[in-house]
Amino acid sequence: MIRVIYRHFRKSITKILRKCKKLVPVKVPVLYSELLKGRCALITGATSGIGLSIAKAFLQSGANVILTGRNSKKLFDAKKYLLKTYGEAFDSQIETFLIDISDVEEIKNQFDVILSETKFKSIDIFVNNAGINFGGTFGSTEINDFESVIETNLEGTYFASQVFARYMKDNKIEGNILHIASSSSNRPAVSAYTCSKWALKGLTQGMAKSLIPYGIIVNALAPGPTATPMLIKDGYDGIEREESPIGRYAAAEEIANMAVVLTSSLGRMIVGDTVMMTGGAGGITFDEIPYTF
Repeated sequence: MIRVIYRHFRKSITKILRKCKKLVPVKVPVLYSELLKGRCALITGATSGIGLSIAKAFLQSGANVILTGRNSKKLFDAKKYLLKTYGEAFDSQIETFLIDISDVEEIKNQFDVILSETKFKSIDIFVNNAGINFGGTFGSTEINDFESVIETNLEGTYFASQVFARYMKDNKIEGNILHIASSSSNRPAVSAYTCSKWALKGLTQGMAKSLIPYGIIVNALAPGPTATPMLIKDGYDGIEREESPIGRYAAAEEIANMAVVLTSSLGRMIVGDTVMMTGGAGGITFDEIPYTF
């Protein structure tokens, strides 16, 4: 009951602040470069939010991109959006494939389909972005919700990475695997989501140590609260956030710019690290959920 009252109060106060505060645009520099020229990236959960922004940033940096997701219409719309943004000339640099990384038994088969059907010669960047967040916190979590989050955020990422890493090793591809983690891994874990992101930070270190002898660089990127459909669902287009130390959400484009750096030659000395982009959320002080039982 206390948790429900807290959330209702916080939502009401946020709405009042939004109405009273004059919005100031945030200008995010867009990274245009050739840092990823000639490379190919496969991105999970690429139909919206951070995943789609990473696809945009990779295209802007010269890469070919393979968008994956588990909804064919969303994949079609994502590619259509990219072509509308950059022009039909980019059609040769974009492909889409259906993948449900929560279906561990099918991951290898799905990846084999991509390798056999893609027009790109090889894939040397793998971005694990797919993730979900629901199910409540400790004391109110149902087992089915917990398992659904873990299946996508941890099991799917683990086994998809295993398949992709073996492909890179067998083909002597010195590339990158990048996990999209979360600032939640800096805070006490009381939900399936925060547990999965804590585990992902450890997995990043373990994979990095296992794969660096083969020239495969593994890192994680941990955004704080970011202006994506997962967090902003009421049609509001502002990104101010009074609860965050920096006073706003991160823009997905900011996260994507760093993804380019981490998977490019600029980031070769960053190995097994989780790079925080939190605006102070979790790095200084920040609680996004009430710790009550």
